[in-house]
Amino acid sequence: MSPEGVRHLAALGVLDAVEGAGGFPIRGTRVSAPHGASLTGLFARAGHPFRSTGLSVPRRTLDHALVRAARAAGAEIREGSSVVDVVREENRITGLVTREGGRHHRIMARLVVGADGLHSVMARSIGRRHTGLLRRYALAAHVESVAGLGDTAELHVGPDGYAGLNPLGGGVANVALVIPRSRMLQMRGNAPGFFFEELERFPGVRGRVQPSRLVRRVMATGPFARWTSPATAPGAVLLGDAADFFDPFTGEGMCAAFRGAELVEETLLEPLLGRAPLDRHALVRYRAARRQAFLGKWIVERLVGHAMLSPAFFNRAVRRIEQYDLSHTLIAVTGDYLPARAVLNPRFFAQVVL
Repeated sequence: MSPEGVRHLAALGVLDAVEGAGGFPIRGTRVSAPHGASLTGLFARAGHPFRSTGLSVPRRTLDHALVRAARAAGAEIREGSSVVDVVREENRITGLVTREGGRHHRIMARLVVGADGLHSVMARSIGRRHTGLLRRYALAAHVESVAGLGDTAELHVGPDGYAGLNPLGGGVANVALVIPRSRMLQMRGNAPGFFFEELERFPGVRGRVQPSRLVRRVMATGPFARWTSPATAPGAVLLGDAADFFDPFTGEGMCAAFRGAELVEETLLEPLLGRAPLDRHALVRYRAARRQAFLGKWIVERLVGHAMLSPAFFNRAVRRIEQYDLSHTLIAVTGDYLPARAVLNPRFFAQVVL
């Protein structure tokens, strides 16, 4: 997470708990292009971040802190429960059907928030799920003793995918491989072997990640570039990956989820407190707020994602971004604490492209 993600943790009152459980400070991100160009963007060098470092933390640690805070705030936590369907009454979603211990239960609610990830049950229930042309998948694992890894995240872009190295502290790193569907089909059931073999294709990663140092199994997810339209239905809204997720390159999925939750509060809390049914206008306000908050970031993500399809162009762009000292600005934009207009302007494009 960038410093903006850290700000959200502080606002939720869980930052001390997360850092106390071993959160690792990250100074920025280094990007290596296919033909040797590279850039390094440091959080402290652009904009006005919440603090000078981001934070890298295992999801197990982060989720535990968030669940504890939710319970302390009065939320009822139901573990071992899965959502199987929504409850509809007169074309309105009024609750959920869950499965707990082999039995089905109904949970009724005036508002159902679908924050259930990339393969959201809620998304399939309330809108049309779209998948873009970039059908990328990811394999990820935790690996000890990655050689040469410091206090910046690393992204190594190749001709048809990229690898990410992210230090988690304690000598452990999160290692991710993102590749197109065509390469994913070559895995043939041997995820660990395929994973470590593919990592060797990236010159900046080759020889640094050892199979013998694997400490958490290789896990797969995808395809990415998915979104739901619309992100609302009478009685329900989507946020986070359930609403949209393009690509993990920028590493700010959690920050987007936190910001989406803020938008739900800002646009829908007052109508809920009024005890009246949420009308269409309230949901329209939420969709408008999402668009205003995320449109620039969506454009930047797609420009970066499609630029990687041309290794020569991506290499040239990376070289020029570093040459003109724009790396810190780009990382601040992808880190969500500098507006997207800082890179979506004629001057930035002229320096990078012309």
